[in-house]
Amino acid sequence: MFHERPHAARADLVSRTEPSRAEQAFAAGQLGIRSERRGSDHVVALSGELDLATAQGAESELRAAEATDAAQIILDLADLDFIDSTGLQLIIAADARCRAGGPRLRLLPGPPQVQRIFEITATTDILPFAK
Repeated sequence: MFHERPHAARADLVSRTEPSRAEQAFAAGQLGIRSERRGSDHVVALSGELDLATAQGAESELRAAEATDAAQIILDLADLDFIDSTGLQLIIAADARCRAGGPRLRLLPGPPQVQRIFEITATTDILPFAK
């Protein structure tokens, strides 16, 4: 049998001010972006977490780099701690855009936990990783 809680108890649950564990985890993700021109190349270096919460900033920076006359755009993943499917999709889309005008994108590999998503999805041979 279902028993409804008293209205006061429900109001107490709704009015809590502390964030839930999920909200804390979502807010914890941060992405550092360093973007600079090096001769004819434009380097975009990412650090921290590339995920749903942070992808928009990386997307904006990559599009800005693509809009320049840089011969090559280098996406440096060496300092990333984490990447999810949103980050993977962002990189695949950037590669597709860059290929339209010739192969301009080059990826510098991340640490093992980051490279793992590329291995699992069989994109290590498709995406332009530096050897």
